[in-house]
Amino acid sequence: MDNRWKAVAALEEPTRRRLYEYVVAQPGPVSRDDAATALGIPRTTAAFHLDRLTDEGLLAFCFERRTGRTGPGAGRPAKLYHRSDTEIEISLPERQYAVAGQLLAAAIEEAESTESSPRAALDRLSRTYGETLGRADVPLIDLLQQHGFEPHPDGDDIALANCPFRRLATDHGQLICHMNLNLLAGLAVGTAFEAQLAPQPGHCCVRLVGSARG
Repeated sequence: MDNRWKAVAALEEPTRRRLYEYVVAQPGPVSRDDAATALGIPRTTAAFHLDRLTDEGLLAFCFERRTGRTGPGAGRPAKLYHRSDTEIEISLPERQYAVAGQLLAAAIEEAESTESSPRAALDRLSRTYGETLGRADVPLIDLLQQHGFEPHPDGDDIALANCPFRRLATDHGQLICHMNLNLLAGLAVGTAFEAQLAPQPGHCCVRLVGSARG
C-alpha cells in the first residue's frame, strides 16, 4: 500500500503528470528529447521526471538505436520510456474486486473442465486461496488488515469492519458471502478462530469466532 500511495503521489507534480500522460499516449517508446520537445521543457527536466516515474513503477524503459545502424560508429542506444506493466489501484475503503474476479473466473473454468458445480469450485478455490494467504509468517490480525478487512477484537472474536467485496456482496450476497466465508476459513486455519457467517450492519458478513466461546 505504501508503494501504491507513493506512485500515485508522484503524479501530483504537474509537469510529471503531463509527461506520464504524454508517454502513455504514444504508440511506441519515447526518448527524453521527444518528451522535452513535446512539452516544451528542458531535456534535463524531462529526464529527471521520467526517471522519477520509472522509479515509482509507473513507467519502464528500454535502450534502442533509433538510427537503425549497428556495429562500430552506430552510437549509443537511446534510453526510451514506455508504460510499465505494473497495475496500481487504490480504493478507500479497501476493495479486492480483482481477487473476486480471479476466483470467479477460475471457478467457471474448473467447472467447465470437470463438469462440476461452479459454486462448489468457487468454495474450494476460495478456501485454497485463503490457506495460501494464511501460510505467510504474519499475525492473523495483520493479515486481515493487509487484505482490507479492517479487523478489530470484539470479546473473544475478531469483527471485520470492512468487506473488500462490498459492491458484489450487495448485488450477489449469497454467492459472494459464501466465497468470503471460505476464503476466511482458509486464512484462519491453524489459528484459534473459526469463520462464521454473521451479517450485521456496517460490517463484513463474516466474523471470526474465538475458540474460547466453545
